[in-house]
Amino acid sequence: MSFDGLFVHGLRNELADELIGGRISKIHQPYDNEVILRIRSNRKNKSLLLSAHPQYARVQLTEIPYDNPAQAPNYCMVLRKYLDGAIIETIEQTENDRVLTFTFNKRNELGDTEYLSLIIEIMGRHSNVLLVNTEDNKLIDAIRHVPASQNSYRTLLPGFDYVKAPSQDRQNPFDYTGPFPVEAFAFKDKVKWIQQTFQGFGKDSAQELAFRMDNSSDDSPKAIFQYFMAPFKADNLNPTLTKKDQKEFFSPVPYQVLDGEKLPYDSLNKLMDRYYQNKAERDRVHQQSNDLTHLVKNLYQKNKKKIQKLKKEMIQTEKADAYKVKGEVLTAYLHEVNQGDASITLPNFYEEEKSLEIALDPQKTPSENAQYYFSRYQKLKNAKSHLTKQLKSTRHELNYFDTVLTQLSIASTSDIEDIRDELRDGNYLKKKKGKKNRNKKNKKSNPEVFVSTDGTRILVGKNNTQNDELTLKKAHKKYWFAHAKNIPGSHVIIEEINPSEQTIEEACLLAAYYSKYRLSSSVPVDVVQVKHIKKPNGAKPGFVVYEGQSTYYVTPSDEKTRELKAKK
Repeated sequence: MSFDGLFVHGLRNELADELIGGRISKIHQPYDNEVILRIRSNRKNKSLLLSAHPQYARVQLTEIPYDNPAQAPNYCMVLRKYLDGAIIETIEQTENDRVLTFTFNKRNELGDTEYLSLIIEIMGRHSNVLLVNTEDNKLIDAIRHVPASQNSYRTLLPGFDYVKAPSQDRQNPFDYTGPFPVEAFAFKDKVKWIQQTFQGFGKDSAQELAFRMDNSSDDSPKAIFQYFMAPFKADNLNPTLTKKDQKEFFSPVPYQVLDGEKLPYDSLNKLMDRYYQNKAERDRVHQQSNDLTHLVKNLYQKNKKKIQKLKKEMIQTEKADAYKVKGEVLTAYLHEVNQGDASITLPNFYEEEKSLEIALDPQKTPSENAQYYFSRYQKLKNAKSHLTKQLKSTRHELNYFDTVLTQLSIASTSDIEDIRDELRDGNYLKKKKGKKNRNKKNKKSNPEVFVSTDGTRILVGKNNTQNDELTLKKAHKKYWFAHAKNIPGSHVIIEEINPSEQTIEEACLLAAYYSKYRLSSSVPVDVVQVKHIKKPNGAKPGFVVYEGQSTYYVTPSDEKTRELKAKK
């Protein structure tokens, strides 16, 4: 990942072209460490995301819709008070560091012009978004408060002077004219020298420059450095996503040191939307669902162990017929059995020419010994019936929890509460007190909407609530249903009576992608008309049966799934 000072340099230029002169119309804070400024600029509405996320801190224009809390956090209210209606005057980068300052002007209640700065500092877990009064340099508020007890260098609390983050003693690569004593260095030493010498060179960028120096025998290190910096100085970047072995990397220009498929993007902002969407979303889902995942994993393991125990008990019931035979043989030969015998060998009339040795309790009469074997037979026979039912029920539970774990792995943040409610309804999770009258309909998430290449709508349920609603209540009986074969996954509905073969294959791709086998190849997917779908009485949420299906084999694809996603 290359969100370093060089990347921020190019990003600053993009943001300046798009936003300077724009007016803030709305401000939201969807998550604790992220704010979104809705800006009207060049007759278009644009969303500027400023994130102080410890792993995914960034600033960018985004087209991804975010759900906002019913009640805005305090920091959001402060931003609204000071920045609502403000105009962006400048966007500046601090040297080649990962710090951007947005300067705004706004008229106060007296009609005087105020100047305010919104500063985003991208520093890993120390990242922050700060609102500063430009005129007196006082900190109005910060998305993360940092008292003096946590940082002796500077205090980030309202009312304190804003002190810039300590700068590293490194050169700005955009005006560097010094020497390049690296020709004899090994690759890793070149990388180390580059990062220690230049401000804003992340690991990927330093490795790229070192790689070019190692693989160009004709040019001097200085010439290679100047060639590397040229597109940044000329603002002529080529944003690139590199994919290899299920991993992705982004860079402002194609980096030769990164192997894999290279995908170009029109802008750095679009590149970041593509790269961060799933990663940031998965992180938020993990934060919101960590307790559910832990609960369901424990329930899954508990039922798995229960099945093993039941199977062992079931093996014991296989002795039932042997006990019955012993009881019947004893009964037939009672006259030959003497009380006090510890065992007896009698003819087994069930197997000709074979004798049967039977253990006896010397304290019991021959008749009582026979009754003992009959009672053992009856007990094991009853146990077998009970264990068979228990095994069936426990396997259903195990499959259900496997399904819920799959849904948690593919859920969006809006799906989590549906899954939480489902677990409460199933008594796997304690119900909330005092929440009986809340209107669930207002908070249900909706299935994902996709559009096939020929324009047919395809709906994908992301949890059991959506799956049941989609397949059993909303879908026309002549529409088509797709589901990964014999594995946990989403219900997929093709909203067409006579879909094209291409649409069916694309629906199968979505069914495979939103299943337990997302990362597999040649995933079998069943396709059948909705009228053939049935839900057994007492079945768990999301569980259905069907017959008359056709089976397709597809390989899930991130890129294809994104192409099919309907624009909101």
